[in-house]
Amino acid sequence: MYLNNVNLRTSSAKYTMAMNLTDLNFRSPLAEDGMAVNELIGRCPPLDTNSGYCNLLQCSDFSDTSIVAVTPDNEIVGFISGYLPPQRPETLFVWQVALDEKWRGKGLARQMLSDLFERQTNVSHLETTISPGNTASEHLFKRFFESQNMMVEKTVRFSRKTHFANKHPDEVLYRGGPD
Repeated sequence: MYLNNVNLRTSSAKYTMAMNLTDLNFRSPLAEDGMAVNELIGRCPPLDTNSGYCNLLQCSDFSDTSIVAVTPDNEIVGFISGYLPPQRPETLFVWQVALDEKWRGKGLARQMLSDLFERQTNVSHLETTISPGNTASEHLFKRFFESQNMMVEKTVRFSRKTHFANKHPDEVLYRGGPD
């Protein structure tokens, strides 16, 4: 029996290791992706989970500022949600980055983030919030800002004490841009 990548791609669990980033399709999410995105985020601690309805809205109303990575068999293995804050329309705010565990550490998040940012028109800045100690996110955004030659400002946007009643760590705002 002759084995090749096509024969190995009968299920995502069997062929993920044979795949690389070039096998994935990056696209804007669709409303139909909402529940798959919700399940993906649920498998990505320490991310805060949202309601399925929230993820449906992200995948429909915010699809132009969000991105999914999809395998050839239509499994969503990556999701980045974002939006343009009405007060700062030149800024893409990245809300969440979720990757299936099998795809972490392969450069997928960085590639998705770059692709998402490049698709935006009239956007010169990127913002996100990161809880202290989330070293994976800190590393991802540091590398992104460096690759874009952006200056970065860091400030606490939401305080553990003031905004989260001591039930959630601070959310530190990272703002990168040309100025």
